[in-house]
Amino acid sequence: MASFQIPAGLLAERWGERRLLAAGTALTACGFIAAGAWAGGFASLLVLLLIAGLGSGVQHPLSSSLVSKAYETGARRAALGTYNFSGDLGKVAVPAAVAFAATVVGWRAAAAGYGVLGLVAALAIVLLLTRLATGGASEPAARAPGYAANGWGIRDARGFRALSAIGMIDNATRTGLLTFLPFALIAKGSTVAGVGSALALLFAGGAIGKFVCGLVAEKVGVIRTVVLTEAATAGGIALVVVVPLPVVLAMLLPLGIALNGTSSVLYATVADLVTVDRRSRAYGLYYTLSVGASSSAPTVYGLLGDAVGVGPTLMVVALVVLVTIPLCLALRASVAEPARA
Repeated sequence: MASFQIPAGLLAERWGERRLLAAGTALTACGFIAAGAWAGGFASLLVLLLIAGLGSGVQHPLSSSLVSKAYETGARRAALGTYNFSGDLGKVAVPAAVAFAATVVGWRAAAAGYGVLGLVAALAIVLLLTRLATGGASEPAARAPGYAANGWGIRDARGFRALSAIGMIDNATRTGLLTFLPFALIAKGSTVAGVGSALALLFAGGAIGKFVCGLVAEKVGVIRTVVLTEAATAGGIALVVVVPLPVVLAMLLPLGIALNGTSSVLYATVADLVTVDRRSRAYGLYYTLSVGASSSAPTVYGLLGDAVGVGPTLMVVALVVLVTIPLCLALRASVAEPARA
C-alpha cells in the first residue's frame, strides 16, 4: 500500500483521479475475491493480499486530492476531517461485519463477498465522479504555467519540509504509542481483555479527533490546532507512564482525540503548499513519508524499549512529539492564520 502511493499520484495526472481510483478499488476487490476463491496456502494468500494492498495505495493520495480540490476555497480541513472520520468508521464496521460473516459462511466466502462489494464501490466511484464532473485527466491547457519544470508542484519547499516532518513525527508517535501501550497497561494491572477495551477507547477518540480537529482548525487556524494537539499528545503519553490504571483509562478517549486529530489538519495543509495540477503526486509523496515513518517507528522504539524498558521509551516518544512545536514555527509563514472561514 505504501509503495504505490507516489506512482498513483503520478499516474493520476495522466489518467485522472477518477479512473485510477476506480481501478485501484477494483484491483483490491479482485485481490480479496481471489484470496477467497483460490488461496491455497500462506504464500499464495500473502501474494494476493499484496496485490490488494497495491490497489489500496491509490486511496489516500487521490481521495485527498479530490476532496481538497472540491473545497479549494471552502472549509477544506473540515471536509478532510469528515472524510478521515468516515474512514475510521469503516475500519471499525467492515472488520466486524466480515468477521461475523466468516463465522456464518466461512472466511473464503466472506472475503469473496467483501471483494464483490469492492467491485460495486469501484463502479459507484466512476458513476458518481463522472456525474460530478470531477477527477478527470488534466488537459495540458489547464495546467499551471511552467508545468514541465514544476517538479513535485511544491510552491513552498520550506513549508512542505516542515509539514512533512510534523506528519512523520505524528504518525511515528501513533504507532509507537500503540506498540507499547498494552505493555504499560498490563504492567499497571490490566487484563488482556482490559487492554482490548482500552484500545477501543483510544480508537474511538481517534475517530472523533479526526472530525473535530478539522473543524477546530477552520476556526482557530492550523498552527494553533497542531500545537494544541501535539502538546496534549505529549502530555497524555507522559501521564500514561506515571498515573495509576483507572486514571489512564479515563484519559484514553481525550488522548485519542489529540493523537489522531492532528492528521486531518496536516492533510488539508498539503494542498496549501502545492499547485493544483500536481496535487496528486504531492499527496503521494506526503503519505509515503508519513506511512514510512509510521511503519519504521515500532522497530526503532522497540530496540530502545529492549534497552531501557517500556516506561522510559514512552517518555522518549512523548519528548519526540514536542519537536513538532518548533517545526510549527517554520510552518507558520507558509499557512494563512486564522484559517479560512
